[in-house]
Amino acid sequence: MKKLESSLLNMVLVLTLVAVVMGGILAYVNHLTEGPIKEQKEKALADGIKSVMCVNDLTVAKTDEVKQNDAKGKEMVFTIYQVKDAQGNDLGAAVESTTMGFGGDLKVLVGFDPEGNILGYTLLEHAETPGLGAKADQWFQKGQKGDVIGKNPAEPLTVSKDGGQVDAITASTITSRAFLLAVNNAYKAYKATPAE
Repeated sequence: MKKLESSLLNMVLVLTLVAVVMGGILAYVNHLTEGPIKEQKEKALADGIKSVMCVNDLTVAKTDEVKQNDAKGKEMVFTIYQVKDAQGNDLGAAVESTTMGFGGDLKVLVGFDPEGNILGYTLLEHAETPGLGAKADQWFQKGQKGDVIGKNPAEPLTVSKDGGQVDAITASTITSRAFLLAVNNAYKAYKATPAE
């Protein structure tokens, strides 16, 4: 077989062919993994709702989206899952809230009872520093140093460094502030949810 002459045109054609083939392979792999990734996210959300509402036998009766502007005028969208127990009693709601943490978006799911008290929370997504900001998944849980469970954010929760009542994660005040902002915003969105 004759060797191809090394010319600019031949190099461009070969590189284009390689790029097209690799793009096709990547598209195919993306298509294969799309379904399982979506199912995994849905399962994580369903498990998260059960976890933050502290009940295993529940039904998401209604899903709302609430749009609000932050202090800088940027529009934020909150997803609110109205939850009922097996007998149809109102348990409150689980609210998705996203803020900017130290390493990127910090997406929190917070459970509120009908009075607005925090039942529980879970981090759905974060890009915080492992060993520091990533501690937020446990730091604010019941019995931990920054415990927010049972508190009502009608009076916004802030870190003690800012004169508030919640201990910040050691060496990770930015993440702590972002977490509490997400919780406070979730509470405001929950209270702004249209009544059934």
